[in-house]
Amino acid sequence: MSRYLVLDTETTGLEVSDGHRIIELGAVELIDRRLTGNNFHQYIKPNREIDPGAVDVHGITNDFLADKPVFEEVLDQFINYLQGTDELIIHNASFDVGFLNHEFSLAGESRKIADFCEVCDSLALARKQFPGKRNSLDALCQRLDLDNSHRTLHGALLDAEILADVYLLMTGGQETMAFDDESPSTENRTRGTRKVGPLPVIKPSVEELEQHEAWCDRHGLTAW
Repeated sequence: MSRYLVLDTETTGLEVSDGHRIIELGAVELIDRRLTGNNFHQYIKPNREIDPGAVDVHGITNDFLADKPVFEEVLDQFINYLQGTDELIIHNASFDVGFLNHEFSLAGESRKIADFCEVCDSLALARKQFPGKRNSLDALCQRLDLDNSHRTLHGALLDAEILADVYLLMTGGQETMAFDDESPSTENRTRGTRKVGPLPVIKPSVEELEQHEAWCDRHGLTAW
């Protein structure tokens, strides 16, 4: 059984070196490439002002965070969530990992993210798969036919959910959610084989149907 976490953060600004802090932390869990619903989400009071440019991106204000816990108060809960993770998937991982390690240090935690699990940078993965193209989360959603019209502002949990779908598509042997019966699959092209004869029909289980309906609800689609 493999356990991956797809994670994102929102911050007060762009640079740790300027004293900026994490204000939102969101992660979703994948077990054997399936979303489990075991998510982590927390708003965090940074004890400093948020840059106006950052507010324009994520819409989170100091007033909204005034009654939220500081990072030190949620650290143990987050570390417990990290335990047993095989890989952490983050878009532009160096940014988020740098902020997380900084917050760990400020809270008196000597360990770093790399002490808990491997980190996969999905931006580096996208650049390798789509060289010379824009590989922001929005651009990848458009390329992979994922509807992210509900993403009017950045949000840690929302972006983690979207990134999970993007990552599964990028690593699942197909480039889009649409299937083209006239084109060989990525796997067949790679192996130099061709499909012969009818494919077997495998009926989904009740659990798989429920997961499909949940996915459709999340994206505003109608299940089969």
